[in-house]
Amino acid sequence: MSAHPIRTRVDPPTLPTAWRPLLTCSVLLGLALVSLVFFCGMAALGPDDWQEHDRVGIAVVGLLFALVLALLARPVARADRDGVTVVNFVRKRRLEWAEILGVNLRQGDPWVLLDLADGTTLAVVAIQPGSGRRQAIRAARELRACVDAYGTAQR
Repeated sequence: MSAHPIRTRVDPPTLPTAWRPLLTCSVLLGLALVSLVFFCGMAALGPDDWQEHDRVGIAVVGLLFALVLALLARPVARADRDGVTVVNFVRKRRLEWAEILGVNLRQGDPWVLLDLADGTTLAVVAIQPGSGRRQAIRAARELRACVDAYGTAQR
């Protein structure tokens, strides 16, 4: 495989569209559910000598674990004719196509990186090889095709 697997040209996808790491999201949301059920079950079925605040505390810990796992499953990139909205773990950023100069997914990168017109780089955690390399390369190619098709028209 070449050093830049997303250089191959593809047609832009039909917009609006969204990219997300489906395998990662499924695993994290499944673990969130298991965590919540486990800790709430432990709180409800714990020893008789546990007091009410002990049970509530254990249930709250389960809820916190589930919320953190759900937060980690949050990344998505949504594209429409005007631009792309990148939702990472805790931040959300809206970009117009003309603001994006490059889409990169190099060997060993944990996710796609966007080179922006203001000189910064933005991670797109929603497109990550850890959730499937072929899926990530296809998504990166589609995102690059959108940047090429819609960004150049506005520059």
